[in-house]
Amino acid sequence: MRKDRHGMPDSLKRPVNGREAALQALLQIWQEGAYTAIALNRTLRRGGLEEPDRRFATELVNGAVKAKGTLDFVLGRMTDRPVRKLEPVIYCILHLGLYQIFYMDRIPDSAACNESVNLAKKFSHKGTDKFVNGVLRGTLRQKELLWEKIRNDMPLRVCHPRWLVERWRIQFGDEEATALCSWDNEPARLSLRVNSCMTTRDAFLQDLREMGCEAEVSLWCPDGIVMTRLPGLQMLLETFPHSFYVQDESSMLPAMALAPQLGERVLDLCAAPGGKTTHIAALMENTGRVTACDIYPHKLKLIAENAARLKLENIKTELQDGCVFREEWEAAFDRVLVDAPCSGLGVLRRRAEARWTKTETGLREFPALQQKILDNASRYVKPGGVLVYSTCTIEDRENRILIETFLQNHREWKQTGFAHPRTKKTVKELQLYPQRDGVDGFYLTVLQKDK
Repeated sequence: MRKDRHGMPDSLKRPVNGREAALQALLQIWQEGAYTAIALNRTLRRGGLEEPDRRFATELVNGAVKAKGTLDFVLGRMTDRPVRKLEPVIYCILHLGLYQIFYMDRIPDSAACNESVNLAKKFSHKGTDKFVNGVLRGTLRQKELLWEKIRNDMPLRVCHPRWLVERWRIQFGDEEATALCSWDNEPARLSLRVNSCMTTRDAFLQDLREMGCEAEVSLWCPDGIVMTRLPGLQMLLETFPHSFYVQDESSMLPAMALAPQLGERVLDLCAAPGGKTTHIAALMENTGRVTACDIYPHKLKLIAENAARLKLENIKTELQDGCVFREEWEAAFDRVLVDAPCSGLGVLRRRAEARWTKTETGLREFPALQQKILDNASRYVKPGGVLVYSTCTIEDRENRILIETFLQNHREWKQTGFAHPRTKKTVKELQLYPQRDGVDGFYLTVLQKDK
């Protein structure tokens, strides 16, 4: 069987149905470290599948990735081989089969078994089909017993790693921890930010309705729209290429809090892929200058492409490490945004694989990095200027505690009030929790430098 440089069979590159597409995407996720959304998009773009197959593949992949720990538990009970030593293709085929058996009631168990065996026959070596059949048939015989064990074990039941569930149980209590995990397991809603330089939210909503879409206004951002029915994102991009940017509702908040004014000089220090950068540029009505930084050239290219698509001409990209001081930028910017690299524990709903790739030890690496970036960024702000610090995590050490440390070490800075996007009450910081606020977990605060 011919394989490419990643060890993937050539035949996997041309899926003929939803299950084959799901297998190809799953291999990219667990073998190549691809993001779930990127692996799915890449596979479905070249597959030429009909919409029902595309939806089926998407449901299978997102579900199997989120339930990885629980599916591994079942595999560990049903085979004598260590799960980590299974052939990658067989590992992914079994995950897809088990997900259908345990989580997709509309799929007959016989179909889940038979189609998984067919995948093994097509994409693995001789004899593996019998192994797959044996594991799945054995699972069916013990399904109720396995379900009982899953239901009685909270991490298995809520499909999250044990260390993270225990961490959230301490932080929030059992009820809220369960609600937070349940939020992560639901399909993420697609939200769009209207490009206010090209159209208005009301006008774009009317365009969407005429196209057969259904949408509602965001309760968090005046330019935000939440899609409830969408024929296809690609069709929307082709029809209205300059009118919107795909962006989470929480992610729309930092630019609003920054409140850039016309003609100002603004720095977005951790800018890729450009969602907040283009939002800032649009709020400035294409005036002034927004300098967008990243440490990777290919990510700067992505920012530039997004700016060009939205016809925003006041954005300049710069290859720059947020930790490294740039002398000519000292006290040069009216406003600075630090959307810091973080653990991302507030957006696990949108990054299905991330719950399994993160570690408790890894969380400790972020505060020191964030503190270094924030300290450096503060030097770029003019006297009297504004800095917004934000993350997409719910970890106090990366948010509230980090800001307290910064203020203790920088007496020339203070937190300044801004309007809560929902209540309109003045707050000094905003921490959103998915299980409480119904949006992705997010933190932001506005800091001002003494004049």
